[in-house]
Amino acid sequence: MPRLIAVDWGTTSLRGALLDEAGEVLEEKSAPLGILSVPNGDFAGVFAEQFSDWMKPGGAPCLISGMAGSRQGWVEAPYVACPAGPAELARHLHWIERGRIAIVPGLSDAQGDVPDVMRGEEVQIFGAMRLAGLSDGLFVLPGTHSKWATVRGGRVTGFRTFMTGEAYGLFAQHSILARTLDAAAPLDAEAFLHGVTRAGSGEGLLHDAFGVRTLGLFGRLSPAQSASYLSGLLVGEELRQQKLPERGEVIVIGAAALVERYALALGAKGAKVRTFGANATWAGLRSLQ
Repeated sequence: MPRLIAVDWGTTSLRGALLDEAGEVLEEKSAPLGILSVPNGDFAGVFAEQFSDWMKPGGAPCLISGMAGSRQGWVEAPYVACPAGPAELARHLHWIERGRIAIVPGLSDAQGDVPDVMRGEEVQIFGAMRLAGLSDGLFVLPGTHSKWATVRGGRVTGFRTFMTGEAYGLFAQHSILARTLDAAAPLDAEAFLHGVTRAGSGEGLLHDAFGVRTLGLFGRLSPAQSASYLSGLLVGEELRQQKLPERGEVIVIGAAALVERYALALGAKGAKVRTFGANATWAGLRSLQ
């Protein structure tokens, strides 16, 4: 394979990697220039500013995944319907410059009258599959909008999105709970797992969330512990909706801090966990060549 310029252009950040013929990272770049921070919508200008030294005439092609392909991004790349694998995505690349720069489409999943979508996570899933040597499994991508995807025969057959990270931000910053917790505190594993267990009791998230305040009022949780407990409640509620495999692994892909929490929660449920970080994105984009 030739070299590849792999770019992950999300809502809040822009990352890129120059990959050699074997898929190894030669160089990486990052900038706080997500799609919502592009001056005057000049995506072409920001791209050139960041990657012109890599985009030499006759050089490596560039594949861009993430929200750059959304309606608010550089150009909208239509979703590919599940089931879909790398081959389907590769056939539907949206070329900005034919043979040089392409946007990777996201995936959609029909769920009755309420569809679900993802952009960027599909590339991470295919990358983790490649790195782990898997063609089947359950993949979890924690974040602002967490994804749970089922893969069969190397293709994503379906997925579900949970607004876990966004709900945490709303509770921790804009509700009465903001006065009782320290959102900047490091993870307290014991308090976090206490929240995960509580979520599994079936009392309901809206009731359990108010308990963050009352446990603080009665001195049973400190502000630092309350933040981890609330996180555990939300992640636990997410896990409560899942059917975890009795055998095999759950693959968790994402930023280290979030991956740590999900690995703790899944481990408490008896699941085996394997984790991947940014390397999954680069491997996933390589799989589309």
